[in-house]
Amino acid sequence: MIPEEKPRKLRKKPVGGLFAPLPLLVLAFMEPAFSQQEFSQPRIPQNLPIDFPLTSNPPAPPDGSGSIEQPDSQKDDAQEISEQIFGPRRPIDLAFGAFQRGFYLTALSLALERAENNDPAAQTLIATIYANGLGVAQNLALASSWYAIASKNGDIAATFELALLYQNGTGVPKNRQRAAELFAIAAAAGHREAMYNMALLHVEGIYAEPSLTLAASLMKRAADAGLAEANYDYGIMLMEGAGEPPNPELGASYIGRAARYGLIEAQVEYATLLYLGKGVQQNRPEAILWYSRAAEAGNPVAQNRLAKLYAVGEGVPLDLQTAAMWRSLARRQGLNDPGLDTLLISIAPEDINRAEERAFYWPEKVPDTKNPGSRILQESPQVQIRRIDQPEEQIAPAAQ
Repeated sequence: MIPEEKPRKLRKKPVGGLFAPLPLLVLAFMEPAFSQQEFSQPRIPQNLPIDFPLTSNPPAPPDGSGSIEQPDSQKDDAQEISEQIFGPRRPIDLAFGAFQRGFYLTALSLALERAENNDPAAQTLIATIYANGLGVAQNLALASSWYAIASKNGDIAATFELALLYQNGTGVPKNRQRAAELFAIAAAAGHREAMYNMALLHVEGIYAEPSLTLAASLMKRAADAGLAEANYDYGIMLMEGAGEPPNPELGASYIGRAARYGLIEAQVEYATLLYLGKGVQQNRPEAILWYSRAAEAGNPVAQNRLAKLYAVGEGVPLDLQTAAMWRSLARRQGLNDPGLDTLLISIAPEDINRAEERAFYWPEKVPDTKNPGSRILQESPQVQIRRIDQPEEQIAPAAQ
């Protein structure tokens, strides 16, 4: 019952930016207090195991000197083993440590000292603090100045963030040509979000050479670096034969990877490919799972398609009320489908009312007004505590 539709075209939407809760750049700072070598590839800190007992009174050395000297060969061996397990030791970075722990003014003070010595990482940290108003008043103009200084000193993350500012005209006059130049510099250095944005610029063909071949090459590199949006768009290019020879199987695999990364629109597209058996072996039960996941995340296309499946009982139990609920949720976001309306023309008025009520409370369940005990469980813990000692007749409505 789901009509065959061509996969969506490229979404000409750049990734990255300063107005997310924390931009992509900031994720790179979320590391223990060590020096930052690569902003675009943050490490995930691991807790170091303690494999020896901690005692308040360590054993005294046999010679009574108060210290235990180890031969240089043992020290070298210990250092080598440590580096094999934990990697090379890096110097402590107090500014980034303070930033990670939310001490933004301390981080700013420490970074300013290092910025005076042309430390590009510290300069980028200062820019990030002002760009996001972390502990200080947001000041995009000042942030752009610091990004420009850090970029000039070789920080690729700063180059990318400065490109976004020029792209959007925030903190600096809008200049898409300058943004494209900065994206190109960051992309050449392997910055995956910059590669993605450069690919879109090559597709657009205004501020970069019009070339689907270059776009596909950059998109693939960004996709293989793990960017969900790039996986989705490169998959579309392979499905459509844009910049690459058509390869539905490989395209479907990239779209599936983007779906597994959590990109909602990729989940809808992958569900459709599974439903139609396009580029993948047809698997309608799995398609329904992906539609359901995207629908529960609020995607109106997935909600509309899931409604159709419930309306005809294909792969799911026939349930007109549930179909009407998903239709109502999709309509809230402006998606109206006359074909779905036709499928639901025979639904009973009471089922329509119940479906609208379920949609009103979604994603929560409709409160159970007939079972006071159930209603208590649906309330917050604080309300439960207040109600738990009340007699049941005070909770339930009085019988008429």
